[in-house]
Amino acid sequence: MEQHPKYPPPHHQIQDREKMIDLIRNYPLAELVTADGDEAFVTHIPIIYNEALGQLVAHIDKYNPQVRTLQDGKQATVVFKGPDTYISPGVYRSDQLPTWNYLIVHIKGRITLINEPERAKQTMIDMTAFLEGSKPRFVLEMDNPRMARAVNYIQAFTIDMEHWDGKFKLSQDKHPADGRAAKQEMMDNSRASEEEFIERMYK
Repeated sequence: MEQHPKYPPPHHQIQDREKMIDLIRNYPLAELVTADGDEAFVTHIPIIYNEALGQLVAHIDKYNPQVRTLQDGKQATVVFKGPDTYISPGVYRSDQLPTWNYLIVHIKGRITLINEPERAKQTMIDMTAFLEGSKPRFVLEMDNPRMARAVNYIQAFTIDMEHWDGKFKLSQDKHPADGRAAKQEMMDNSRASEEEFIERMYK
């Protein structure tokens, strides 16, 4: 019997959870993927990682049709995408075909809805604090009147992280010199602020 190559290629899969968390933290704008029967829904929203709880936390517009698929215990997939780039064969020393390199993390888990207004507001506060970073220009307070109104128009939720899938396609199957050339190509085609992150992912 003919044996087919394994997919995804094992050399593109990573098991290093710290690297996956690093990507999730640095690229929080994610794709939330759910389904209702044979109809799939995708929404791009910021989703943050709560290390203490081991959960993803987010909120979505309550009038988004995808909300009807968000039910306690239902499964969701979240896709976090880091740097990516086209790799021309012209960057390699050896004879290769064109390809695309990327850093992506897929998380699958079960949804828990947050319906209590005060808890929902806390998720908004936590997300704002995370996104503002170490030198915040704004601090969202619990008594913020705009948030008090906005909380009625969102659905907050958490996702228990049951399955981690790191897909780091970085020309690992190429000659070391070609791998270094592909790494440089990704750096050259990324923002300057991403170079340190890319270095960490290659280690």
